[in-house]
Order: sequence, then structure tokens, then C-alpha cells
Amino acid sequence: MAGRRARSGRGWDASPPRAGDATPRPRRGRRAAGNASDPGDPSAPDVSAPGSPASGRAGSTRRAGGSARGDAAATPRDEAEVAREICLRQLAVRPRTRAELASALARRGISEETANQVLDRYDEVGIIDDAAFARAWVSSRHAGRGLARRALANELRQRGVDGDTASEALDELDETTEAETARALVERKLRTARGEPDAVFRRLVGMLARKGYPAGVAIRAVKDAIAAQSAEAAEFAEQIDADALADAEGEIDR
Repeated sequence: MAGRRARSGRGWDASPPRAGDATPRPRRGRRAAGNASDPGDPSAPDVSAPGSPASGRAGSTRRAGGSARGDAAATPRDEAEVAREICLRQLAVRPRTRAELASALARRGISEETANQVLDRYDEVGIIDDAAFARAWVSSRHAGRGLARRALANELRQRGVDGDTASEALDELDETTEAETARALVERKLRTARGEPDAVFRRLVGMLARKGYPAGVAIRAVKDAIAAQSAEAAEFAEQIDADALADAEGEIDR
């Protein structure tokens, strides 16, 4: 027909295939033969069949895995071994007293008999040493935090150190060292202190009291440090009766 457009060979106006053309290629997305079994193919092996080799292998694997898990669950770990591991993990963080380790074992359900056996052995070999712990604690906490003997004694008691052991460790911190530390703490705070001398005085005495210093030591340390600051502060410090204030603080404490 005149004016009819020739077919382009693509899309809607494509020419039908002629006899002898090559077999058309399969569509994309079709699985290649052999990659997956065709459910309709009678020659494909059935892994779910009870008698098939694949089914036998899968069943034996499941039985072996279940048996291994069952053996592990049926063999509980030795309680003493668990207790030793707990203690070593605790000691890896910081030194511990015997009482601290005993509390940790009790929280994990270790029997008292097993705990005593493990801790006794640690005592024998020197892994646990409450006396050495107390000495190191007093030295480090006094140097690092400026704590006085009263505060240190309270901390040792909280960690299960008995009174005699704690007293021996605290005896290494004499009154002179304690007074020098109190004065150094006050001088450090005075560099940034603001306010009237009486308000500064009360704050600094309270700071030393919280660190465990006796009232007399705290009042004298603050009075001397303030007196050395300025003429006005020295005049205020002259009016402070350290002994009377210390006696009054002692009466309040009792």
C-alpha cells in the first residue's frame, strides 16, 4: 500500500521469525540447569527422603551437634575453679581485701566452704595481704586526696580491714605529717577563694572536717594560712581563738 511504512524489525512492528532461525535465547532470570532441582524432575534427588544419602548426613550432623551440647551441659565446672577466676578478675582491677573477695564470691553463689578454701590458699601464697593493702591505701589516699586518719580509718573499715591491722597502717601517718597536709590543702584553696574572711574561714574549716581532720588541726591550719594572706586577713585571724573553737567543735561532735 502506498505510503505504508516499512517494518523496522523491533518492537510492535517486528517481523515474525522465519523458518530455520536460531532457537530464541531463554529469558533473563531463569535459573540455569543444575543450579536448583526442579520439583517436577523425577531424576532430582530428594534430600527430605528418609533413605537418601543427603538426609542421612544432615541427620548425623544434627545428632552430633546435639550430643556435644548435651555433654557440655552435663559437665559442670569445678566450683573452686570458678571461685579462683572470680578472685583473679577482681584483683586485676585493684588490690582487694579478703573481706571484699569473700563478698564477691558470695554474690556469685560460691559456697562458704569453697570460698574459704580458695581464700586461705591465697593468704598462704601472699596474693591476699590485708596489712599490705592497708598500708598502701593509707599512703595513696593521704597523698592523693589529702585524707586524714579518721577518714582513712572509716574507709578501711568499710573494706573489711580489722581494727588492729588498720591501726598499724594509720600509725605510719603521724600528727606532724597530717598538719602539714592540712596546711597545704588550705593554701591551695585560698588561691581561688572569694568572699569575706569569715566566710572563707568557715568554708575551709568545713572542707578539712570532711576529709577527717580534727577540729583543732583544721582551725589552726586555716587561721595560719589566712593570716599569711594579707594585713586585713591577718587582723581577722588574730581574733580567732583556735583552742576555744576546737573545744566547741569537740562538744558538738560528742
